[in-house]
Amino acid sequence: MKELTVPEFERIRTYIKTNFGISLSNEKKTLVHSRLRTTLDELGFDNFTQYFDYLIKDKTGEAVVRFVDKITTNHTFFMRETEHFDYLRETVLPYIAEEYKSQRDLRLWCAACSSGEEAVTLQMIAQDFFKKIPFPWDTNMLASDISTKVLDKAVEGKYPTESLANLPAKWTTEYFTKINAQLSQVKPNILNAISYRKLNLMESFKFKQPFQIIFCRNVMIYFDNQTRDAVVRKFYDVMEPGGYLFIGHSESISNSNTGYQYIKPAVYRKPK
Repeated sequence: MKELTVPEFERIRTYIKTNFGISLSNEKKTLVHSRLRTTLDELGFDNFTQYFDYLIKDKTGEAVVRFVDKITTNHTFFMRETEHFDYLRETVLPYIAEEYKSQRDLRLWCAACSSGEEAVTLQMIAQDFFKKIPFPWDTNMLASDISTKVLDKAVEGKYPTESLANLPAKWTTEYFTKINAQLSQVKPNILNAISYRKLNLMESFKFKQPFQIIFCRNVMIYFDNQTRDAVVRKFYDVMEPGGYLFIGHSESISNSNTGYQYIKPAVYRKPK
């Protein structure tokens, strides 16, 4: 058994915080050990110090990708926190449809998209809404995550059929193809409208056009206050005035530190 010593855990914890914004408490030491120990065995290292030295010296990027895939938590499902989707459909999209009717361009970013369930849900809602409008809209959207492992699953667009149980029956027939009793495939009109991209929220990011809507839910709970505020300010800078930010219900942000106005639980707006 390769033990993770306290100094080794501190090195790893500092590295994670500096590069990915994730704050790990002392109680997470056992979790880090359990997630990384098989990697040490596979690479032939005798201890975590050897592994960490390899991690920081690797120039190919492969070691970091593997590390991130092991450490990050990616728990998601279709229609998670449904109140957000109701508010999007009933309030935000009607505002977008009126405010940007001359452009007919929805600009939505699903940050920390994990394996794609949230992004697919957002795209189904968008297509359902805008197909009722006489003029065609571009609903192509961006979805990003730091983990290549979950992004590969999202790009593939295959999900357990049982995971669709919370979706409207109309969606499961209109937007999914049943491969077999266990597996269903997202149809091309939904999947092709989502651009999946690897993106680290700790790094600087720029986009050609500002977003009207950003979903970043249940990831900032792992950030400390300073890191969270810094990320939210970056969201603010790439958002249209009047745009909406959705975060997880277990999360909160500082209005005074970020500039956003509180609308309702876990929903904020950039002043117009």
